[in-house]
Amino acid sequence: MKTKVIKIDAENIDKIALEPAAEALKQGMTVAFPTETVYGLGANALDGAAVSKIFKAKGRPSDNPLIVHIADKEKVSELTSFIPHKAVLLMDKLWPGPLTLVMKKSSVIPNEITAGLDTVAIRMPGHPVALELIKLAGIPVAAPSANVSGKPSPTTAQHVLDDLDGKIEIVVEAGNSKVGLESTVLDVSVDPPVLLRPGGITPQQIEEIIGHIDIDRTIMEKVTAENVPKSPGMKYKHYSPKAHVIIVESGDMDKQVEVVCRLAEKYKKEDKKVGVCSTDQTFDRYILYETISMGDRNRPETIASSLFSILREFDDRGVDIILAEAVDQKGVGLAIMNRMVKAAGYDIVKADLV
Repeated sequence: MKTKVIKIDAENIDKIALEPAAEALKQGMTVAFPTETVYGLGANALDGAAVSKIFKAKGRPSDNPLIVHIADKEKVSELTSFIPHKAVLLMDKLWPGPLTLVMKKSSVIPNEITAGLDTVAIRMPGHPVALELIKLAGIPVAAPSANVSGKPSPTTAQHVLDDLDGKIEIVVEAGNSKVGLESTVLDVSVDPPVLLRPGGITPQQIEEIIGHIDIDRTIMEKVTAENVPKSPGMKYKHYSPKAHVIIVESGDMDKQVEVVCRLAEKYKKEDKKVGVCSTDQTFDRYILYETISMGDRNRPETIASSLFSILREFDDRGVDIILAEAVDQKGVGLAIMNRMVKAAGYDIVKADLV
């Protein structure tokens, strides 16, 4: 098929121009669209056959559940069998925004979305184009990230085309995603609620509203083959460029730089092209290598917004090895490190022990 690109100004949305994308969703087609987190690949969430097209286009395992996107909080009652009070509090405070809530599903949700689980993940995106598209379509929209499964998530329309051109019907282009990491996923079907995936909404922000939450250990640890994933990104290797990613972790920045440089020299001697994911604070200490700064380590949101783009940029530069500086796991840093660890396949060098 030929993928059509529809360009939309997010600050002055042309509903007539957006209508073909909404109509395509209603007709069971796949449409990539911008959200504040990453670009999503959407299909009618109430149509199992349409949802199956998402899995086919992405090459996504069928036991990896999807998130349902809505434009009206009232839709939640149609998609779930029970709405916990804590979910109501979070929806009132943090929707629209990068927070996904997992609740018990209703009978209208097809099994293709939930991978056979009795729960469904729902969010109301904070991007004006995403909200308008869903409103025009008049249906809930299932949408994982719009990339080939396992690769870094797309934060621009071009990233989507790089992966899925010719595999999906339409891409709605409306600038770069601002958050840069997928939504926070919180399971509120249990009490206390459990953080399944960190994202732009931090655990601290959630706890300020509903009190204590538990943190799923698989956020930073390997998942065994026996585990049933309750959230996207829990079970499989994710966010990975073609290059092999190695994370260098240390509480001391100088020691971190020292070990990155030592590893870079080691791989250069093996005729490997080395890329370094630095921070602004350390960028000028890697002048001998192919280096890109992720952002300011004192402002982790700058790193979050650029991480996936940088991993794709290193692929474009043809590097074999990416040495990435670990960042502090406080706040959104937990989400950054979750994505980096998954991209690295848990290959972490603890510099303080080297």
